[in-house]
Amino acid sequence: MNHGPIGDSVRLIIFDLDGTLIDSKYDIAASVNRTLGDLDIPTLPPEQIFTFVGDGVKRLLRLSVGEANEARYEEALRIFRGHYLAHCLDTTQLYPGLDQLFDGRDTRMKALATNKSLEYTLRITEGLKIKDRFATIEGPLDQSDLKPDPGMLLRILERLSVRPQEAVFVGDSTNDVRAAQAAGMSACAVGYGYGNRDKVSALNPDYYCEKPVDLLSFLFPHARLGSELEGRSG
Repeated sequence: MNHGPIGDSVRLIIFDLDGTLIDSKYDIAASVNRTLGDLDIPTLPPEQIFTFVGDGVKRLLRLSVGEANEARYEEALRIFRGHYLAHCLDTTQLYPGLDQLFDGRDTRMKALATNKSLEYTLRITEGLKIKDRFATIEGPLDQSDLKPDPGMLLRILERLSVRPQEAVFVGDSTNDVRAAQAAGMSACAVGYGYGNRDKVSALNPDYYCEKPVDLLSFLFPHARLGSELEGRSG
């Protein structure tokens, strides 16, 4: 596993969203618990809901309602949509300093590949004013298209005419590392998100960044980015 900077041959940086660029877990958990409350299902500790994040909204809701309430899953999915669209930007924000990824100083192409439903992704990226910074944004076509399937990454490469060896995928989970490896591109894992660090490390990603400031240094080794974060990025 390499902790050094990105290579000069990289033309495209693809990012995961939740747990990589944005800290969205509190809004997700709050919307899940609003949904459970509407259904008269006991709410869950936010920390438990956090562990459900990363495999798409359908799995999130199935795990949240539980097997005992499986029959109410479709209703939960519908109710959650309303709550999350209304509250997905209550506390969600970019991780400290990562706004510098989108300030125009770097000319490499950037793309987004997330297991989050595209409807929510577009609402959040528009609200955070980063949507137009991506050359393309990919979400899952269906359940079989969720990462670790490499489909989203391969579509991005084809659409932007980039070879796998000219791209790096940045994410926080085993799904992200496995997807990058299956697509034949470099994987950069981050340690500040929602993924299990030991499981991610066991997959031997090509690069690893413990903190947001480390990601800035990895992507922009020749720029003076993120120095003001050194004292508060723990």
